[in-house]
Amino acid sequence: MSRGGAISTITVIGEVLVDLAVGQDWSCRATPGGAPANVAVGLARLGQHVSLRARLSGDGLGLMLREHLVASGVDVVDIVAAREPTTLAVAALDPGGQARYDFRLWQTADWMWREAELPPLPPQVAALYMGSLACALPPGAALIEGLARRTRAAGHAVIAYDPNLRPGAVPGAGDSADERARVERQLQLAHLVKASADDIGLLYPGQPPAAVARHWIGLGADLVVLTLGAAGALAVSRSGAEVSVPARIVTVQDTIGAGDAFSAGLLAAMAAAGLLGGPGLARVREISPAVLSELLTRASLVAALTCERAGADPPTREEVELRLDTAVAVDGSHARWASEGDGTLDEVR
Repeated sequence: MSRGGAISTITVIGEVLVDLAVGQDWSCRATPGGAPANVAVGLARLGQHVSLRARLSGDGLGLMLREHLVASGVDVVDIVAAREPTTLAVAALDPGGQARYDFRLWQTADWMWREAELPPLPPQVAALYMGSLACALPPGAALIEGLARRTRAAGHAVIAYDPNLRPGAVPGAGDSADERARVERQLQLAHLVKASADDIGLLYPGQPPAAVARHWIGLGADLVVLTLGAAGALAVSRSGAEVSVPARIVTVQDTIGAGDAFSAGLLAAMAAAGLLGGPGLARVREISPAVLSELLTRASLVAALTCERAGADPPTREEVELRLDTAVAVDGSHARWASEGDGTLDEVR
C-alpha cells in the first residue's frame, strides 16, 4: 500500500482505459483515460499521495497506461496484472469539443475483479474514491461495494462516490428506475457524493438539483456536491449548510476528464482542510458554509483548467495556485462555462 514507506493517503479504485477521441474531420487522438484513473492522476498532480487499485492489462496499451500512471506520480503498488485486454472508450467530439462516448467493454480487464484482489484498506488510508463504470459493471461492481462497506465499517477513511453515469455503456442503464436504485444503494456506502447535472437529469428527470441533493443527504450521505454547468456548483451538507459558487469561463479545447478533475480538486482541497481520515469524518458532517465555498471554488478551477487542454490532462498544484485569484481568459468565439465537462457546458453569448 505504500512506496518507499510513504503513506497512501488516498486510494482510488476503478478503471484505467484508453480514450480514442475522434474529431469531426475523422482525425483520431488516443489518450489515457478512465474516470478513476483520471482522478488518481489529478490528485497526484495536486500534490497528494494516491494509490490506484485497478486491473491493468499486459497488452501494449496496458503497458502504456502503466507508464502514464507512474510518470504522473500515481502509486501503482495496488495495480493487479490482468490477462484480459485493455478497455477502449471512443469519444466522438462535436464542433464545440464536447464528447459523446461509446465503449468497448466486453471481457476487458477493468471489470473482472476477484475477491482475493481486493484486500481491506490499511488504516493509513484517509479516503477511498469509487464510482463510474467500475461500480456499474459486473462482476467487479459487487466486490467494490463490498470493499466500500468494509471500509465504512472500519471508520478510518472518508468514502467518496461519483456515479458518473454512462448510459450507453451499461446494460439496462436506459431504465432510470434500475439505475436510480443502484446509485441510491451505492451512495449509502459513501460520506461524500459528487454528481453532475447530467447524472441528476438521468436519474431524476425534472427534479431540481438541490432537492435531489437533500434527498441523498436523507439516504445517508454527509456531503453532496453537484456540478451544474453554467449554473456553477452546489453543495449540501448534513449540517444544513447549502452553498453554490458560479462557474468559471474558459476557452474549451474539449471536456474530456473535466468532471474527474473536479473530483480530484475537491478531494485535494478536503485533504488540505483536514477533512479526510477518521477525524475528518466528524468535520465533514459539521462543515461550515465558508469552508464549503472554498472547496467548491478550488474544485471548479481545477476542472476549468482541464477544459483548456486536450484530453484528460489535469493541472498541477502550482498551476492552480497561480490561477486561483486571476480571471480566466476568454476567446469570444469559444467561451464556455466550466464547472464540469461531460456535456454540461453552455456557450456564453
